[in-house]
Amino acid sequence: MKPHLFWPAVALAAAGVAAPAWAQLLLLPAQSEIAFVSKQMGVPVQGHFRRFDAQIAFNPAQPAASRIAFTVDVTSATLGARETDAELPKPVWFHTAQFPQATFQSSAVKKLSAHQFEVAGQLRIKGVSSPVMVPVTLTQNGAVTTATGAFPLKRLAFRIGEAEWSDTSMVADEVQVKFKLALTGVGQL
Repeated sequence: MKPHLFWPAVALAAAGVAAPAWAQLLLLPAQSEIAFVSKQMGVPVQGHFRRFDAQIAFNPAQPAASRIAFTVDVTSATLGARETDAELPKPVWFHTAQFPQATFQSSAVKKLSAHQFEVAGQLRIKGVSSPVMVPVTLTQNGAVTTATGAFPLKRLAFRIGEAEWSDTSMVADEVQVKFKLALTGVGQL
């Protein structure tokens, strides 16, 4: 997907008004990743989403004014094997025909230290919304800022792996979501 400016910056530009500096963040998808790790019969299994997009307004000096929105193309989920990838779109797993996207919308961003933040928000998967708290660590290398973090979620709360797959001795309920997001436009930390 193409990098996008956060929507208020687009509206301001259309009105001929210069956008504030905090509204200029761009996601670099080719340098970013969103992965998930579950355990199947006690063995870690890692997958990732190949397509996702973000609209981010963030200023490290004013984190409370930040807005972060993610859209993940759930149809792009892969575990790296054709057989398992063919199962993921089915109704018992992601039901991608009815729910092709997962979304995250921030409600608060809190600065914990110069490089660490906590982002609260709503995660919506398969039609189910739940609050999540996401720890984020920022590092900078030239003009690129990398945001990394991980957080747990309970797959059954989102109806992922229904029917016979709700047995947590086969597939664990807890899934770790990991991300590395390359961004441009972040001010100095």
